[in-house]
Amino acid sequence: MPYDTFYRFYDLVMGDRSQVGTYLCGLIERYKPDAKSILEIACGTGGILGFLSESYEVAGLDRSREMLSIARQKLPHVRFYRQDMRKFRLASRVDVVICVFDSINHIVKFGDWQKIFRRVAAHLKDDGLFIFDVNTIGKLRRLTEESAWVRRFGRDEVVVRVTGGQQDIFEWQIRIFEHEKNSNYKLREEMIPELAVGMKRILLALRAHFKKIDVRDPEGRRPSDQSERLYFICRARH
Repeated sequence: MPYDTFYRFYDLVMGDRSQVGTYLCGLIERYKPDAKSILEIACGTGGILGFLSESYEVAGLDRSREMLSIARQKLPHVRFYRQDMRKFRLASRVDVVICVFDSINHIVKFGDWQKIFRRVAAHLKDDGLFIFDVNTIGKLRRLTEESAWVRRFGRDEVVVRVTGGQQDIFEWQIRIFEHEKNSNYKLREEMIPELAVGMKRILLALRAHFKKIDVRDPEGRRPSDQSERLYFICRARH
């Protein structure tokens, strides 16, 4: 399972997520100003939920036991569910479902994206919203042409490089040099795949479950497969 090793460094690498939280709040206020409840699928360590919990009733869902353990420690007042977002089932519906930080890209079969869309639609209240983001094909291709980047955290070091692109599957190669004692380091390696899907194909799949879909480039440009990131704002059919 992805993040089996990386989960302990995830918050350090991701850093401050308040900018994304602010952007999400802006989208929710614009498209669903009466929203009260939010479910985040693939919530990871709960970085965004901590931000959103100041204004909304929130819950999180993830399949990683280790990630959820960290999230529960950080946010003991938030309810978390350990389920797979491709087939999750909860007892109640919510106003908004979010899935951010290109989490859906980690699902490498597009048929499974469609399963997620179906499950999300089933858990939204009338006129509810599904907001998710993706890494675009253009961005991932550009990353394969760049050198590896290195981040140091104390005496630990994380090296990340993106490779691949065949059949639109890319791999984030993560190498962690974890300091043990003296000059000894332990190398931990993890490969995290991402599927890149074109904007038109995503829109076509979403239309089976949502009545209105907007696409936004957070940098204010016209949305396209060359954008760095795209946000999809989808309104439930109910």
